[in-house]
Amino acid sequence: MAEKFDVIVVGAGPSGNAAAYTLAKAGLSVLQIERGESPGSKNVQGAILYADALERIIPEFRDEAPLERHLIEQRMWVLDDDSYVGTTYRSENFDKPPHNRYTIIRAQFDKWFSTKVQEAGALVICETTVTNLLLDGQRVIGVQTDREGGSIYADVVILADGVNSLLARKAGFHGELKPKDVALAVKEIFFMPEETICQRFNLQGEQGVAIEMLGKITQGMIGTGFLYTNRESLTIGVGCLASDFKASGIAAYTVLEAMKAHPAIAPLLEGGEVKEYAAHLIPEGGYQAMPKIYGEGWMIVGDSGQFVNAVHREGSNLAMTTGQAAAQTIIELKTEGRAMTAKHLARYAAKLKDSFVMKDLKKYQRLPGILHKNHQFVTAYPELVNRAAHTMISVDGVDKRSKEKAIRGSFLRARSLFGLMGDAYKLWRAFE
Repeated sequence: MAEKFDVIVVGAGPSGNAAAYTLAKAGLSVLQIERGESPGSKNVQGAILYADALERIIPEFRDEAPLERHLIEQRMWVLDDDSYVGTTYRSENFDKPPHNRYTIIRAQFDKWFSTKVQEAGALVICETTVTNLLLDGQRVIGVQTDREGGSIYADVVILADGVNSLLARKAGFHGELKPKDVALAVKEIFFMPEETICQRFNLQGEQGVAIEMLGKITQGMIGTGFLYTNRESLTIGVGCLASDFKASGIAAYTVLEAMKAHPAIAPLLEGGEVKEYAAHLIPEGGYQAMPKIYGEGWMIVGDSGQFVNAVHREGSNLAMTTGQAAAQTIIELKTEGRAMTAKHLARYAAKLKDSFVMKDLKKYQRLPGILHKNHQFVTAYPELVNRAAHTMISVDGVDKRSKEKAIRGSFLRARSLFGLMGDAYKLWRAFE
């Protein structure tokens, strides 16, 4: 007879691990299936971990998890070809425990999280691909794997299989992923001595810095760059909409190489040794690109459901929060003796509606569409802002009123008065 579990979780990233851990901790029989050699084996790159979401799941995680640095400083850069205008927020409050944000190496972190899942009582199987969902009419009753006798049954299946979510597409739960709703990100890790990182970024001990960047580094495409400090390495990367890569014909690694050569960035990487490179897709369609996230016997969490706040570069916290919410819904229904029908699983969507997840995604729902149609925000404006800064800072015998007039003229020539007013209105609409 084929095996049956209370819940099958497909995927062992942050969302899948959050769901599996919460369910197993509550005493449910849980099977988690991961196609990689081990949890995290497909994720060599660095990332930012938002502590609040994980603390709600594993309160003591700071004593055990493989954390790199706690972030005390956030920099925002707007770059043209050879300069940048930036802002910095650095606070000693971020240096006081409990810390709010950390840099992590995903391969190490996901592996640790998986050990916690197993300690909680879940069965984790790796190097196994779920090829299809098993259906009884419209109801999901289990999964089909690539192993011999690979049919496994469950009362409910949680899909945490990443942005592509092939299983949901095969089952007809949502359509093909649109290139305008996903970004292709490429990352490299530069290894260098810990003391070099501390000196270069004005850090002490386990303090860290995150730099978010936009402007000419994306070569006219909608996207952003980033640089994070780890203990003995730097994570640098850039991501742009897949639709823009397709339209431009520019290779992702070409954009990253040019970005690394920027005069503001190259000195930060000097002397580092590149040992790891990764490329992956990030869902950035936001609220309006979200598929249905539950149905008869199934739920979707994490990247599979477009749960990424691209504006604030938040992903891991949304992933873990959605995984936990899905698990809590199932636990409640089990306790009440209710079936895992769409009517009852709708409670999952209600939980998210009341959380920061849906509130934030809904707040920024217009932004992806506005940026997709208005590339001047990453082309014309970064150049205009940097030129304006250069003009005002230069001491060359020209009076400041004349400089201000020249700056206004440059903006009007580039965008016109109506263009500037229209752009301001679009941004207001995007962030209201």
